[in-house]
Amino acid sequence: MAVAPRKPRFLCLHGFRTSGEILRTQINKWPESVLQRVDLVFPDGPFPAEGKSDVEGIFDPPYYEWFQFNKEFTEYTNFEECLEYIEDCIVKHGPIDGLLGFSQGMALKKVPKIKFIIIIGGAKFKGPSVADHAYSSPISCPSLHFLGENDFLKPYGLELLESCVEPVVINHPKGHTIPRIDEENLPITMSFLDMIQKILSDRE
Repeated sequence: MAVAPRKPRFLCLHGFRTSGEILRTQINKWPESVLQRVDLVFPDGPFPAEGKSDVEGIFDPPYYEWFQFNKEFTEYTNFEECLEYIEDCIVKHGPIDGLLGFSQGMALKKVPKIKFIIIIGGAKFKGPSVADHAYSSPISCPSLHFLGENDFLKPYGLELLESCVEPVVINHPKGHTIPRIDEENLPITMSFLDMIQKILSDRE
């Protein structure tokens, strides 16, 4: 009997001052046809939120942060500790094939190269200490990007596309949020999942 191919496993990194459970709730509004194609892991960030969360009154606490940053998003605190924590999560929950991130992005060094990335409302790091390393060479793994027309981070998300090789882009009319996958962008999503499943199957 043929063995069903292993689903791509994504480590899902929640937004600033939210939680893994909140991201799980947000992602679960995607079509079942998408969700059944992937294996998703939702860790909490390593640091309790140090200030007010934008989702207070919408989602229950606790809330977490991955790292801290200044208003210009050019200086970061606890960034190396954050990377080490994510790398530990990758080891703990492995094999991890890809990262799915909302808002805050990451650059990892100590674990096997990530095969795929899904970026929702992402932005390019501005601080030279991080950016010089993260974007020193093009991001060549298959990448799917959700860009919101009214997202305040959209200009920086477009900059991030320039660092990616052949990125797949889904535009949506919303702001800085996790959008629904509708009839228009479902084929694009499914095509991306078909592609990464084939890559994963060919390698194993």
